[in-house]
Order: sequence, then structure tokens, then C-alpha cells
Amino acid sequence: MKILQTIAGFGAKSGGTSTCTYDLLNAMHRENYEVDLMTLVVKDTSDRLMGKGEQWIKALPNDGISSYGYSSNMNKFLGQSDYDLYHTNGMWMHCNHETCVVARRKGKPYIITPHGMLYPQAMARSSWKKKLLLAIGGVDKDLRSAACIHATCKEEMEHYRDLGYKNPVAVIPNPVTIPDFISDITVPQERRSIGYLGRLHPYKRPDALIKAWAQLAGDTKGFELVLMGKGTDEYERYLYNLVTELQIKNISFLGMVTGKEKYKTLASIRALCVPSKTENFGMTVAEALIAGTPVICTNTAPWEDLNTYHCGWWVDNDIDILAQTIRDVLQLPQSEIEKMGENGKRLVESKYKDTQVATMMKRIYEWILNGGEKPEFVYD
Repeated sequence: MKILQTIAGFGAKSGGTSTCTYDLLNAMHRENYEVDLMTLVVKDTSDRLMGKGEQWIKALPNDGISSYGYSSNMNKFLGQSDYDLYHTNGMWMHCNHETCVVARRKGKPYIITPHGMLYPQAMARSSWKKKLLLAIGGVDKDLRSAACIHATCKEEMEHYRDLGYKNPVAVIPNPVTIPDFISDITVPQERRSIGYLGRLHPYKRPDALIKAWAQLAGDTKGFELVLMGKGTDEYERYLYNLVTELQIKNISFLGMVTGKEKYKTLASIRALCVPSKTENFGMTVAEALIAGTPVICTNTAPWEDLNTYHCGWWVDNDIDILAQTIRDVLQLPQSEIEKMGENGKRLVESKYKDTQVATMMKRIYEWILNGGEKPEFVYD
């Protein structure tokens, strides 16, 4: 079973699509499921190729042209390739389209993982370009002819169905890699802060969290709001000015926090708040749960499990409701916070751990290539 995954960019700065793809493939190789990845080397000297040096990464000289990323090197590699199944990550790039075209030409099945790029909010950005690519750029045929579409949650599958496509959809979550050092992190006896982790960006709505915090006034005495992440200079200035305007004193901007320090900070907070306009998965939710921290997440992200498994709060995307939920969290006894934190750890271990996700993907590959009983997470 020879499988090739493809992705337009695989730099550490490329964002969640690259990270999720690397985590999945790394887990598959740890489980002895051999899958290659084709990509281009990074041009940005301040960036680095993820997993550089691993034999299964086929990083080609970067001859990408324009924002579409047209690459003769990719064309040549794909044309000369000999795989049983092709699997492309992302949408709207030359890499994605050419992978599908070559697979069809060779008579091989292929999978597309859109990584949230078919959500209505994503489709609305540069919509004319996407409509053009769908209509005359071959993307509509790429989607309709795919052996399977990989969605990370049922909501993503529903958005795909709303576009009129009928082919099978496999709902497989993003893989969550549990760091080896996580057991070494000690949880403080008392947690006196609410946290935010992620890009400081209007779509992530850290401003909504700041406004909710301001509504609580005296209820936050002795507590602190900590924001981990970076944004554009302009948006960061907007947030600083908002804090000044609302006269908030108990708030800290920590900047970018990564690695072990990120998990130590997550373990020290009472709850993580994820107030995004939309999330395809929401990796920060999983990271907080790994650290034993409950999560407040708006229902624009697919995390109903927070309520089901009693490890957080999945609430309406409303500032008043956000404020009331934070108030309730601040009033909970520490023992309840710890109990919810343990529930969250168990949830990730049982449902989202990278090796389990890798096995699910292997089952999809085997089903497409060999037939047999359809996996229970595939929907027609």
C-alpha cells in the first residue's frame, strides 16, 4: 500500500494545516504506516521545513509562482510518481488540483482534506477567485471525483454537503500529540487566572473576551486574565487601547508562548477561553485539556464534547453569556476544576490521541483500496 500525501507549504510558519498534517504523518510512521509527503522547500529564510531530514518528506526545490503556487517541479514529481492512492491537504492551490488531476490520469483513487477551507466563512474570503476555480479551474471536478473527503468534524461535513457534493465523507478529528514532558508539569494548588491562547486576530475574538472580562468588574478581584499569542501591530494596539478604555488592570499580554512553557502556563490557569467566530477544530482546546485545564468554548467550534464529558463549557457565541460563564467558573471550588481537568485528559486520550487518529486514516486507505466493510465514521 503506497500512499502519497501532498501539501502546498510545509513550513513551521504555515499554520495549522501544516502542523496537523505533520502530526498525523508522524504518528502514522510511529505506528509503522508508511506514507510519503510531497511539498516544496520553504523560501522564507526565517522559516523552517517541518520534519526536515525525515526520509518520507519529499521536499522539492521551490519554484512556486504566484499566490496559486504553480510549480513545474511538483508537476514532474507527480507525473513520474507511482502510488496506489493520493491524498492532498488544503484547497485552492496548484498542488491540490494537480494531485487530483494526476491521480485521475493514472486511474488511482484520491482523498481531499479541505482543512476547513470550504466553510462558509472561508469561502467568503476572496470569493470571486474561489468561484472561478470551482467553475473553470477544475476544482469542482476534483471534489466530485474524490474517492473520499476527509472532514475533521460533522459540522465540516455538513458544510461540504451544503455545497451539493454527494461522495463519501470520513469524519476523522485532527490528531493531538501528547508531549512526553506533560507528566512532569505540576498543577498549582490554586488557579487564579483565565487564559486565552492563539493568534490575536479579529476572527479569534480576543476583544470579546476582554469585553466580557470588563463586565465582571468586582467579580474578578484577585484573578487575572492572561492572553498568550501575537497579532499584527495594528490589532495589538487596538487591544491595548481597548484595555485602557475599559479601565482593566488585571490583564496581562504574554506574547508568543510555545513548547513546555505553553503547557506550564495552560496548567496554571483556571480555564482557557476560546471565543472564536469559527473554528474548524480548535487545537488550543485540545492543548488545554492535555494540560488538565477545563475550557470555555463558543459553539462556533465543534467541541460539544466539553459538555458531554464534563470538562468545560460549550456556550453560545455571545459576550454576555461568555461573561456569565466566566463568573461561574471563578466561583467553582478548586476541587471541581481539578475533576473537570482530569475528565479532559481522559477525553483526549480516548478520542483524539494522534496514534488513534492515524489508525482511523489507515482504515480509510485500506477501505478505498481493498473494499470490505465501510468504517463507521464514513458517511455517504
